[in-house]
Amino acid sequence: MRVLFVLSRVPYPLEKGDKLRAFHLIRELSADHEINLFCLADEKTDPEAERQLKQYCSEIYIHRIPIFTKLFKLFLSIFSKKPFQVEYFYSRKAQRKFDDFVENHLPQHIFCQLIRTAEYAKKYSLIPKTIDYMDAFSIGMERMAKKAKWPLSFIMNEEFLRLKLFEQEVAPYFDHHLIISEQDKECISINESIEVLPNGIDPVFFKDVIIDKTRDVLFTGNMSYRPNVESAKYLVNEIMPLVWQKFPNTKVTLAGANPSPSVLALRSEKVEVTGWIDDISEVYHSAKVFVAPMLINSGLQNKLLEAMACEVPSVTTSLANNALGAKDEVHLLIGDDTESLAKRINTILSDDALGRKLSIAGKNFVLGNYSWRNEAGRLTQIMELTQN
Repeated sequence: MRVLFVLSRVPYPLEKGDKLRAFHLIRELSADHEINLFCLADEKTDPEAERQLKQYCSEIYIHRIPIFTKLFKLFLSIFSKKPFQVEYFYSRKAQRKFDDFVENHLPQHIFCQLIRTAEYAKKYSLIPKTIDYMDAFSIGMERMAKKAKWPLSFIMNEEFLRLKLFEQEVAPYFDHHLIISEQDKECISINESIEVLPNGIDPVFFKDVIIDKTRDVLFTGNMSYRPNVESAKYLVNEIMPLVWQKFPNTKVTLAGANPSPSVLALRSEKVEVTGWIDDISEVYHSAKVFVAPMLINSGLQNKLLEAMACEVPSVTTSLANNALGAKDEVHLLIGDDTESLAKRINTILSDDALGRKLSIAGKNFVLGNYSWRNEAGRLTQIMELTQN
């Protein structure tokens, strides 16, 4: 099958969740299908990205939309009813290039990642199409709006309302609808027609590696993404002071690309901010405890899958675990307020046997439930339902 992937970003390097999901699905599907890739960019593409993608894609077209064009579109979106992010990623010039790409490569299936790419493909009624919502973005935006200050809260609430409506409006244009977790599926009104397709885990994380546990408490993620920024600040400013009361020498590592100024400001003798890491699995393997104190995000957290795959005892919230489906005190530990999260961290730091038990059970849980190969196989079955 010739499958055309339509992405809002070049899916490499893998510092963001949408890139990671797209890259691994493309990689796995390419074993049995011809993959063509149309994606957007606002800056020059790293040559390494094209080299990596050419291993799995027959044809690649990267359309650059200059940032000033996107910002102008963002301004114009004030007068539109579409979500700001849909307007931000759309241009008529890109549409013409996309139409040419479709005409030249005659895809048998179009796969759109995120509703922000739906505008490009929705008119192709004769070509079977799949849209991957990934997360219930509307609900995530609503949560952020409630925590933000005015005027940002007003803008976010407007985006929430637009997203909620657009998630419904775009659905009829697509034959198949995907989302990462059951939790997010229930947050979208058309949930009866949505298939849950979880993320997998890269096999590199399952390799047995012997690395000294030189780091104590670890949190990872793209450190410019608002939910990660808020989680990093919450961990350092509110949770860790309670941990330091019992373990004053404990250090925190915040590992991930593009740390924002507010994340960089957290640096101290007890807090390491790494920036981009070439091999994030080595950082996981070096940690005694992984903490994902997510309070405002929805969807399956790749960071939890990665940490557990690396046998790092993990602590998280019910919000994050609802998508993961792990069992509290079996695969990981759960806390839903500052005090309980700190207690969970202290428990692992003070009980090596429990930490080892959680690390083994956590790895086995991820191994048994999350595989990119399996999910790509399920995606193939879904797409084949509408093939002639």
